[in-house]
Amino acid sequence: MPDVIVDCAIYREGRRTECATGFAHALDAARAEGHSFMWLGMHEPTAEEFERVRSEFALHPLAIEDALKAHQRPKLEVYDDSLFMVLKPITYDDKADTVTSSEVMVFVGDSFVVTVRHGEASPLAAVRRRLEEHPEILRHGPGAVLYAVSDAVVDHYIEVAAELQLDMEELEAEVFAPVRGADTRNTAAEIYAFKREVMEFRRATGPLAEPMARLQNPGVPFVHAHARPFFRDVDDHLTRANESVDGLDRLLSDILSAHLAQMGVRQNDDMRKISAWAALAAVPTLIAGIYGMNFTHMPELSWHLGYPAVLVLMVLIEVSLYRLFKRRGWL
Repeated sequence: MPDVIVDCAIYREGRRTECATGFAHALDAARAEGHSFMWLGMHEPTAEEFERVRSEFALHPLAIEDALKAHQRPKLEVYDDSLFMVLKPITYDDKADTVTSSEVMVFVGDSFVVTVRHGEASPLAAVRRRLEEHPEILRHGPGAVLYAVSDAVVDHYIEVAAELQLDMEELEAEVFAPVRGADTRNTAAEIYAFKREVMEFRRATGPLAEPMARLQNPGVPFVHAHARPFFRDVDDHLTRANESVDGLDRLLSDILSAHLAQMGVRQNDDMRKISAWAALAAVPTLIAGIYGMNFTHMPELSWHLGYPAVLVLMVLIEVSLYRLFKRRGWL
């Protein structure tokens, strides 16, 4: 159990106090004082490890099931004794060009916050440190933690969107480069792979819009009225992130269409060149084939200038065709 519990603390008037006697006693103490709350952080607990937490905090079984299984969409669920929210932090590996998502589940109650983390990418440690430096925010109770976690996750969305934008511009420059180098990578596959990463990003940002909208409205328990404007600010940032994702997706579709069109144009150019060279080869072949037929009575066979005349004719036709194809851009 200690390996599963990442951190446990009571916050009295925004000041941290360690859970010296375990989280059960800490929860009782926080509830008894009335102006304190407990924050318990966990990392990938099993059902057996989470059972004690469930019983002590009286968490809803459906929320417990979601918190243990992970692979959830971002959402907000309201139960009788708690609020349950799922967030999906993301990280972007610029070298591998991969977007990786993890999950953070937040339980918010009258005097407690329980965060459950799945995956490695998580802002919780940084959020806790930042909040502890500003006790005036922690004085607002568990709702302040929910806001801070949501704000950190969404702000990182904007940072990742900016990184994706830079990589997408590099990809766009590669596709529309006037002179392509000797690089033989499959650009279409690269664009499609990048589009899949943007889709992974969209899975984290898109479904979160509805929970953020609900947190701004009255009627959501355990969220103080003074906290609603802050969730409105988070929602504004989320809207920016979603707009960036939509723009990236549309632009990648346009780049892919343009790349396929370029491939078609290049194939047409190649076919024209092949056809032009085939025409240049066909003319002397035709003439030589005619005079190579084994007939006794053929015109010009007894003409002394016939051979040089035919060679000159071949050269003139070849030069004329070459200049014609060159002028039309076929060669």
